[in-house]
Amino acid sequence: MSTPVSSIRNLGPAVEEACARSGIRSAEELRELGAHEGYRRMLLCGTRPHFIVYYVLHMALQGRPWNDCEGKEKEALRTRFDQLKSEVSRSTDKGRSALEAALDAIGVIERPKRPS
Repeated sequence: MSTPVSSIRNLGPAVEEACARSGIRSAEELRELGAHEGYRRMLLCGTRPHFIVYYVLHMALQGRPWNDCEGKEKEALRTRFDQLKSEVSRSTDKGRSALEAALDAIGVIERPKRPS
């Protein structure tokens, strides 16, 4: 039996919907993936990047209040968020849709062959 994503403290219907669009169907699956990978999949499927959602996801999976992220920890998460946003932007800017980029990221579609 699976538990809804929205059963995790501080995660509501909007995050649950973004997770569903990215193929994450349960709280257990999100916990297994972790906040960073889960958010990466959401971005690849069209979720607009927002730092607060990124760090709330981290806090939620640690069982902490959403506003418990401060100081150096928040700065470190901001750095990781910016790197992730840049990585996803590069992967979706190659003339592919966000869906194609997501399928490529999980190895479902073939990459174009490079000329020899």
